[in-house]
Amino acid sequence: MSVQVDLIANQKQTEDSNLSLWEQIKEDWIAHGRDWTLPGFRSVAVHRFGVWRKKIKPKILQLPFSILYIMLYRRIRNHYGIELLYTVKLGRRVVVHHQGTIIINAYAVIGDDSQICQGVTLGSRYADRPYDAPRLGKGVEVGAGAKILGKVTIGDYAKIGANAVVLCDVPPGATAIGIPAKIIK
Repeated sequence: MSVQVDLIANQKQTEDSNLSLWEQIKEDWIAHGRDWTLPGFRSVAVHRFGVWRKKIKPKILQLPFSILYIMLYRRIRNHYGIELLYTVKLGRRVVVHHQGTIIINAYAVIGDDSQICQGVTLGSRYADRPYDAPRLGKGVEVGAGAKILGKVTIGDYAKIGANAVVLCDVPPGATAIGIPAKIIK
């Protein structure tokens, strides 16, 4: 079964968005219930900052912002257990619920309005294929402890059950549960 999701349009919409860094952070703050103390909000805000600092020209001016980003990223990773590098293609209003052992592959794509709970891994299936990362469509909900591994596409508005291990594509609107995950409509 092959799932077609318009991730390129979602990615372009996010990249071409005319929102400033502060407008993006404000949108994420609202999505996180207007609570700036939440670890999920802080991790997304640091991610946005990391993406923004790469746009600074000339590169020599990036240096102080890069040092600050690295410090903030490591603080989030080590203190909250949320690993979200600036290279992840993160859509708008993505909500990271809770904290702890959230690992997101550096080449993953997460669509707009998606939700990620604690203990989630979006990672590679094989050590020799680090670029094979999951691609989540819009409005995807990933339950606590779920693992989505390899070059897997999760369709728009799909749901991944708690502790599911997803190794194959999930169609839009479907739910995947179990180990290995089975698709239910």
